[in-house]
Amino acid sequence: MRIPVADAARATNARIVGDASVVCAGVSYDSRSLEPGNLFVAVVAARDGHDFVVDAVRAGCSAVLVSREVPGCAVPQIVVPDTSTGLTKLGRWARDVLAPRVDARVVGITGSVGKTTTKDYVAAALRTRFSVGASEKSLNNDQGMPVTLLNAPDDADALVLEMGMRGFGEIARLAALARPDIAVVTRVGESHGERVGGVDGIARAKGELIEALPPTGIAVLNADDERVAAMRHLTDARVFTYGSADGADMRFSAVEQRGAEGVAFRFDSRWGNGGCVLPTPGLHMVSNAAAALLVAALTDCEPATVAAALGRSELSPMRMAIHRVGGLTIVDDSYNASPTSAMAALDTMAAMPARRRVAVLGEMAEIADADAMHRAVAAHAMSLGIDVVAVGTDLYGVRRIDDREEVATFVKALPTDSVALFKASRVVGLDRIVQLLVMPNIGA
Repeated sequence: MRIPVADAARATNARIVGDASVVCAGVSYDSRSLEPGNLFVAVVAARDGHDFVVDAVRAGCSAVLVSREVPGCAVPQIVVPDTSTGLTKLGRWARDVLAPRVDARVVGITGSVGKTTTKDYVAAALRTRFSVGASEKSLNNDQGMPVTLLNAPDDADALVLEMGMRGFGEIARLAALARPDIAVVTRVGESHGERVGGVDGIARAKGELIEALPPTGIAVLNADDERVAAMRHLTDARVFTYGSADGADMRFSAVEQRGAEGVAFRFDSRWGNGGCVLPTPGLHMVSNAAAALLVAALTDCEPATVAAALGRSELSPMRMAIHRVGGLTIVDDSYNASPTSAMAALDTMAAMPARRRVAVLGEMAEIADADAMHRAVAAHAMSLGIDVVAVGTDLYGVRRIDDREEVATFVKALPTDSVALFKASRVVGLDRIVQLLVMPNIGA
């Protein structure tokens, strides 16, 4: 969206150094991915964003938001006491600017698993009728939320916002900024559980999104997850459900796995019935798509049109992405991992025709009872006839390989028509091994 420097300064109570008439187009806090015209926000975190102001200017930013003036900076500087706080204030300003068009169609999405995929599906569904601003990749925290708001199209009349959490109060804070009209909770599972006392604490933290709804809002809940379904008691808003359970408002059935080609299912609802074929494999994808069908129906989108759009949709990177490498099938699901999502990925892999199946697994971070959970995932793999190779951890109790190139060499040596799954928390960086396998084949 258009961000006049003068308006940004007023929103953040800032001092302007330079030309106040400049207008920026969107924001970025990463000089490496910045687009020309962006406002660069010098966030101070693991690295100090002020060290990259010169790089941002060279990349074409139109102005910078800083907490200390940078001598010789060739673009206007919006100087605030703290850039993270300033970014939040800018996000609040953007939400107010967007309000006349998007109100009643701001969708907040959370869950232990599936929230990014559901966000992608909901955005694809709503684009059949609306101009949509949506979280990029997994921008779902205190920095990502305002960036998403500030990068929304000027003509946006719907927003789809992912919300993550690492502790109590975080989703409540994000919801206060986003002010969602529709809240979706996908599933409660063991993810970041060590910070909130396990699965019950996770349910409480995720429920903050439902509690944030106004009475005029809508809660969209997974009928197949008892902890999620119980969140209906947290709100006075209207409640609708999706899932395979009888009585779900958007019910899916007749699920058919088609190996690496995807998954098909039937949906039935008061708004319409039909079939949908998703291009991404996995039974768990069906539930995410059903949530999108329900949100779309509640915003007056035509179900058949939405189902067709879901069949053409592309997901954020590293989420059940299929790569063909010679005679091998590589399944890149390396963006994140929890016991729930890992077992779902293994189930999907087991349904793929293959001469041999190997799961390359890394640590699942920030889960309670880590020893038992990792061993349970390994046992589940073995029960499905899937061999497990652990990267950088002994938690799975199986063969461990630490060197990335050694792992890539091992996978390359698998028999033709084998399938290799890569799954771990993002910090493990299994995507780098996938790149070692895939990059030589790009453009071939």
